[in-house]
Amino acid sequence: MDGGVVTFILAVLIIAVLIFVAILLTGKRGYHFNKEAYQSRFLEIENKLQQENPASYTVSIINADKLLDKAMIEMGIPGKTMGDRLKRANGKFTNLNAVWRAHKLRNAIAHESDFDISYKQAFNALAVYKQALKDIGAI
Repeated sequence: MDGGVVTFILAVLIIAVLIFVAILLTGKRGYHFNKEAYQSRFLEIENKLQQENPASYTVSIINADKLLDKAMIEMGIPGKTMGDRLKRANGKFTNLNAVWRAHKLRNAIAHESDFDISYKQAFNALAVYKQALKDIGAI
């Protein structure tokens, strides 16, 4: 083989290795949450949901929504609001539509003065938030 061909092949191999290393070093790494803290906080939220106490329904949903939003912010998902972050969260959740429904329920609670929900709605929304937190590795 000619010395120029060998040099060319060697240069191509070196460039390929450098590109591979650069991809590995700049690639996204999984975010490591303080799972114990998130689990503890979510358990508090779940325990405050009481069937005989309708006020606990709204508080539980609002707090679960805040916790998920906090986790999304910690992950570095961009957006000014949780809605913005959910728009950019494709592939993060097993059921993004359910997370959107739970968040819209939270918005209705927060923005409509006479909005009432049932225990079943609150219970189901908490289950969605819990699964979403599991999906991203926070709990």
